[in-house]
Formats: sequence, structure tokens, C-alpha cells
Amino acid sequence: MERGQTVRVLILGGTTESRVLAAALDTVQGIETITSLAGRVAEPILPVGQTRIGGFGGSDALAVWLRDNSIDVVVDATHPFASTIGAHAEQATRASSVALLVLTRPPWTPGEGDRWTSVASLPDASSAIPPGSRVFLTTGRQGVHHFASVAHSWFLVRAIDAPTGPEPPHMTLHLSRGPFDVDHESMMLADNRIDLLITKNSGGDMTRAKLAAARAASIPVIVVDRPARTGSAPMVFDVAAAVDWLTNRLRAGL
Repeated sequence: MERGQTVRVLILGGTTESRVLAAALDTVQGIETITSLAGRVAEPILPVGQTRIGGFGGSDALAVWLRDNSIDVVVDATHPFASTIGAHAEQATRASSVALLVLTRPPWTPGEGDRWTSVASLPDASSAIPPGSRVFLTTGRQGVHHFASVAHSWFLVRAIDAPTGPEPPHMTLHLSRGPFDVDHESMMLADNRIDLLITKNSGGDMTRAKLAAARAASIPVIVVDRPARTGSAPMVFDVAAAVDWLTNRLRAGL
């Protein structure tokens, strides 16, 4: 592109970071954003600027969409466990010669007093539950079906929307949207007599409080490791770094 032209940025969103990024870029002259949401939440929090909702239909269709909409840069700010769209973004940007930046949260790491067991997948987490447990399951509605065969334990499932697939036979559903503070999470653990927390290693501060509450109550945590990221796209770990990267591209005329 020539200097002085508008840089069109597609933000693959659905996270807090993607919304903060859209708001920050809205104040930068010369950058125009479109945020794409997968549509998996019934009432998503919409970001500043243009939005589109729904999938693209695979990497080839995404590449066509990028060309048809004159996109200069894609920022993959999706959830760390959204591995499919991440792979599609890598393939589509490479095919259409569009720059790609990955904005992701650093993973959590255990500290003093944490009683973590790391597992590779939700099925592995399901297999690691001791019989008779009272489980606080905070992995999102899409993963609940992996625990449907666990009849020996009780589950408190927290999600934004209700699961649509099979569910554990002994389960209470708590529909709620965070963020939650430590006092709230400690109350959830105590009031429901929780003795095991299961979570994905999503990283970031928005959902960290449950880990602090579990540590304070000496409750063990099964942590599902995030999938390994492939590809060669540059990666940043906070919104400020993403804004710097994009504004530097703008100054350089891409």
C-alpha cells in the first residue's frame, strides 16, 4: 500500500483483549478495524467499530474474504484454545500475502501453595477426576460433553450459555459472565463444598481469581494445557504491544 492510505485491520476476536484493541485502534488515524466474532455466544459483548459475526468456512474462504475486503493486516486475538481459527488465519494470510499478528495472553504458571495437575486435553481431565469429587468445571459450555460419562462425581458447571450436548448426570448449571473477584470465587467454592477445580490454562487476569481462591482453600486444580501454536507469525502478549506493532506498520506504509 502507499503511504497515507488507510490500513484495514481484521481482528479475529471474542476476547477481552480483542475488544480493548479495537477500542485503542479506533483512536489511531489511518487504521480501520473490522472485528470478527465466531457467534458461539448468544449475546456477545460487541467491540467498538465494525463487526461481523459467524465463521468464514475454512482457510480458503477466509483468504477470499481478505482479498475481497482489501484487508492489510489480520490480528488473531482469539482465545488461546481456538486452535482451528488460528491455523486458518496462518494459512489464509500466507495465501493472500496479508500480514498476521498474534495477540495472546501469557499462560498461567503455578506458584507457591498451588496444587495443580496439568493435563493435555479435556478427556484427560475427565479421566483424572477422583471418584466422589465435587467439581467446579469452568472450561466453557463446549467442553462439557467430555464429562458426560463421569457418574461418580458432582459438577458445578459455570458458563455464559447453556451446554447443548451431553451433560454429566449429577450437575448444576450456573450461567454467569465474568470477571469474578477472589471473594466471589471463594464463596462459590465454599457454598458448593467444592473439592476440585477444573479449568483451561486461558491465561490473563480476567479469570485468574478462581485460581487464587483455590490456592487459599488448598483445593487441587486440574489445568488443561493450551494447544501448541504453530506458524511463524509474530506474537505479542498485551494490547499495547499490538498497537505499537500496528502503528509501526502504518508509519512504514506496510
